Amino acid sequence: MEALLNGLIGKLIDVNCGSNVMYSGEVISAGSGLLKIKNEEGHDVFVAIEKIAAVTECSNPGSRPGFIV
Repeated sequence: MEALLNGLIGKLIDVNCGSNVMYSGEVISAGSGLLKIKNEEGHDVFVAIEKIAAVTECSNPGSRPGFIV
């Protein structure tokens, strides 16, 4: 998994860590059991690689369903 994540450095991904836990952002690094991504607000998010259930590369990050306030 770590080698796969290192191949995605610089790309936008969605990381699923369970039933309702999802993180999105640009892959910064993956190593020592941690994935570091930068989310849309510019904050660093650290995810334990062993907790990752699925990873998908974002094909169109600007188009996410939701409400516009």
